Amino acid sequence: MFEDDDERSYLVVRNARGQFSVWPTGRDVPAGWTAEGTTGTKAECLHRIDQVWTDLRPLPVSGSWT
Repeated sequence: MFEDDDERSYLVVRNARGQFSVWPTGRDVPAGWTAEGTTGTKAECLHRIDQVWTDLRPLPVSGSWT
């Protein structure tokens, strides 16, 4: 089984620098990350990240480009 075929439930999380990741539901979201609102299988969450995270460069720590 491929890792992306994982059928467990995940949620999409985002940090202050605009980076996204998947996190297993039922676990506390790590410090510095917040739930984006999408839940589903790992493949569904990765698909959502592909849709919204089009610029992979992280934002500066201030949260905006200068």
